[in-house]
Amino acid sequence: MKIYIPEPIAEAGEKYLEFQGYEIFRGSGQTDRESLIRDIAECDAMILRTAKMDEEVLEDGKKLRIVARHGAGYDNLDVKAAKERGIITTYSPDTTALSVAEMTITLLLMLAKKVKRMETELRKDNFSYKFSHKGMDVSGKTLGIIGLGKIGKMVAKKAAIGLDMKVISYIPRPEGKEISEYVKAVPLEQLLKESDFISLHVPGGAKNQNLIGKKELEQMKESAFLLNLSRGGVVNESEFAEAVRKKQIAGGALDVFAKEPPEITDDIFKLENVILTPHIGSNTEECMEKIAMDVAKDVDLVLSGEDPRHPIRQ
Repeated sequence: MKIYIPEPIAEAGEKYLEFQGYEIFRGSGQTDRESLIRDIAECDAMILRTAKMDEEVLEDGKKLRIVARHGAGYDNLDVKAAKERGIITTYSPDTTALSVAEMTITLLLMLAKKVKRMETELRKDNFSYKFSHKGMDVSGKTLGIIGLGKIGKMVAKKAAIGLDMKVISYIPRPEGKEISEYVKAVPLEQLLKESDFISLHVPGGAKNQNLIGKKELEQMKESAFLLNLSRGGVVNESEFAEAVRKKQIAGGALDVFAKEPPEITDDIFKLENVILTPHIGSNTEECMEKIAMDVAKDVDLVLSGEDPRHPIRQ
């Protein structure tokens, strides 16, 4: 049986599948709709990274039995259309939390210490820039976390226990959520007004589209920073850029974008107070290997006639 992998995954995952007797098919290596439709036709399974799997592409996967999403989010996969065609969908919900949490704390500290700007000025031989541009200590500052799932909880723990920050959280769906003693649940409006740093850790999709826009940005402190390591589209990027430009907020960090790759001519690329990274929250050697093995094992289970460990339930 043939497994379609249009974008590279860690070698361990491919080797596992080859050892089980499957053929790895990379196709053209392109992820536009036409290429996907052409390449998927004779495949029994697909491991999906950033490509968009919509109803039209799925329709041409006549032999497809499973689409395994390489990661914790799956807003680029039409799960409903897959289910209607009898295609099982899976994801890797437990492998990315540590890496994304570490990246969140990294960016938070870089913003607080003005690392990006200091490094840029030093390369210009402007060593004395530091005397008039000081960073801040994060101990005692307030971190507002929007969304308290696996990643949000890990960020909260690292910030509260490791950095001695005050952590508050707005939880869109609080039912059944366990909240640690070092996290205080608050309404969204209170979080926006009180936080020195706001970090987003919510799913993508229509329900969270433009969750943070002009209205929410206007409620933030002028000294506050916004971080988005969740999904592109959760933050209205043009309104975020406008808020930074007008100094309504101090700046922020974006690791995800509504369109990926983003246009480098977009307004956010002109802002000195914003750190931009190319969706690398989980892009570590360790995390990529964990995800690749996770999805490879589910592919093998489904193609062997067994139930997957991590089905997407909708």
